[in-house]
Amino acid sequence: MKTWMPVLVLLTLAAMPALGRDVPMIRTMRVPDGGIQPQVAAQGDTIHLIYFTGDPKAGDVNYARSTDGGRTFAKAIRVNSEPASALAVGTVRGPRMAVGKDGRVHVAWMGSDRATPRGPGNSVPMLYTRLNDAGDAFEPQRNIIAEHPGLDGGGTVAADERGNVYVVWHAPGKAKEESEQGRVVWVARSTDEGKTFAPEHRFNRDDAGVCACCNLDAYIDPRGALLVLYRTASERVHRDIHVARMSFDDGRGAETTVDHLEVGICVMSTASMARRATDTVAAWERRGEVLVSALDANGQISLPLVPIGTGNNRKHPRLAVNKLGQTLVVWTEDTSWNKGGSIAWQLLDKTLKPVGPIGNARGLPTWGTAAVFPTSDGRFTIIY
Repeated sequence: MKTWMPVLVLLTLAAMPALGRDVPMIRTMRVPDGGIQPQVAAQGDTIHLIYFTGDPKAGDVNYARSTDGGRTFAKAIRVNSEPASALAVGTVRGPRMAVGKDGRVHVAWMGSDRATPRGPGNSVPMLYTRLNDAGDAFEPQRNIIAEHPGLDGGGTVAADERGNVYVVWHAPGKAKEESEQGRVVWVARSTDEGKTFAPEHRFNRDDAGVCACCNLDAYIDPRGALLVLYRTASERVHRDIHVARMSFDDGRGAETTVDHLEVGICVMSTASMARRATDTVAAWERRGEVLVSALDANGQISLPLVPIGTGNNRKHPRLAVNKLGQTLVVWTEDTSWNKGGSIAWQLLDKTLKPVGPIGNARGLPTWGTAAVFPTSDGRFTIIY
């Protein structure tokens, strides 16, 4: 990863001086190599990026790192050790990344039909790998599902500075269970930076169910507790947004309903969380609009729910928080099955009140999503 190359993108400066000096500059850039479904993590001026390339049914995950705030990235390396073992179809099933102890990168993804190793009974695997000790390659990919196959809707990963790594997905609670009501959020935990994982255990409420083709998000809050933001499927029509929280230090957990939705179909949604100074900001979708709120230490809504209007089928929100406590929420618009669209974004102040107009950019590829990261000077960069 010593060969550096400029990212060949068009930077769109969205700063609006008339709104005041505290409005940060926002720029947009395209994913390298014509990739889709970027995920980013920022550590000062070090930016970690993963993205998908190749056949959406069986492609590859790539990783690139920047040390200058995202202005340039090193030449990408492949994350998956087995070629064409990742899946992007449906948008919700793409790879996820977390950065843990000493800056080690952890990646998890839903395996393609060609992926190995397989899950139990030759099932679809929930794959995981981590950056090696030298930081120049990824270790051989592993399947994390030990006892509960039936993966759909992808999965995610979270990591902290203490060496904890959590791989999270949803699958049936019992063998041959076909109803969404019987789906469960499963968490496999590692306490040694991903070297080994304990078998998965149930993380959500017994009666909640999980929306089968919806993705979830996992995040470690400022107190070290694991939060999982997911969509339920109780009685087929109650597709609410829940936050499940567990502190592994004391074993205390709770689950909260943060938004309600009644619809009898799978909505193929995603959700996002990001850390602020003392709490967590979360975003999700409901009937074509994006909603944002803050969650306190108990996973309860601590600021008013903020709906970001009703645009053209707003989906797949992503969040970032800068050093000033401002939040930028980014989402997709006008997408559908096997069809790209555009992205849009809104800046929010510390109280999550919208600041300035909504920005937008066209040209989102099929199965594409956006990602956003803050830089050390308080600016934001959107990559799509």
